[in-house]
Amino acid sequence: MQLATCQVEKAFILYDADALCDGALSNDANSIDDVNNGALIALDRPAPSWFTPDFWRARGAVIGEAPGRGASLFIQVGSRQWVLRPYRRGGMIARLSEADYLWTGLERSRAFRELRLTATLFEQDLPVPRPIAACLWHHGLTYRAALITERLAGATALASRLDQADENLLEKVGEMIQRFHAAGLDHVDLNARNILLDKDDRPWLIDLDRCRLRSPGAWREANLQRLARSLAKFDSPGAIDAIRAGYARGGAGG
Repeated sequence: MQLATCQVEKAFILYDADALCDGALSNDANSIDDVNNGALIALDRPAPSWFTPDFWRARGAVIGEAPGRGASLFIQVGSRQWVLRPYRRGGMIARLSEADYLWTGLERSRAFRELRLTATLFEQDLPVPRPIAACLWHHGLTYRAALITERLAGATALASRLDQADENLLEKVGEMIQRFHAAGLDHVDLNARNILLDKDDRPWLIDLDRCRLRSPGAWREANLQRLARSLAKFDSPGAIDAIRAGYARGGAGG
């Protein structure tokens, strides 16, 4: 994975050049229309317009939308599918602004930090979607941002599968979480919606916003307790027992 940056006026983009070489779009409008007919035009860097929902809607490339505050879009790019997720605030501060964040520097932005973290985990062969690109628009003291990742074809959230999930599946989820913990990932929003199950029932972890790599500590148990609360909200409080069993079997140490 080769990460690169580019700037277009007040927009800054961090992207995986290797991923785009294998079927990227062009920032020329006619060429983008060709993409929907299966013609991929490789470019060495993306355009800021890729990170705006209107760009994709105007070209009929939006094929779905995920639930949640960020209103992530599923978009068709030739034979591939991407997820476009704008960054959105929650809680009380969202009353002031849903999309503006305090500018503290490019590499400290949430978008760049999440993409770099996802790339690090992806290169370790951990089950995260491949990161494609992140973009932020800098305006004085604030910025707005969006992220594009590969979509996992046919994947569904654990939250929607809990009524069918058997002990074996839940144990696989626990083993997956343990792998991430062994790599040092503190997932600050570990919940049943941020765990996906692909068509082969392999679990994946998504939404690494504000997450970080840390030395072993109490945060591991805090992650599991947060997941337990999420499972209880989906009327499956007992699911955490099988997940913990899989976690322990995965060799959670330290």
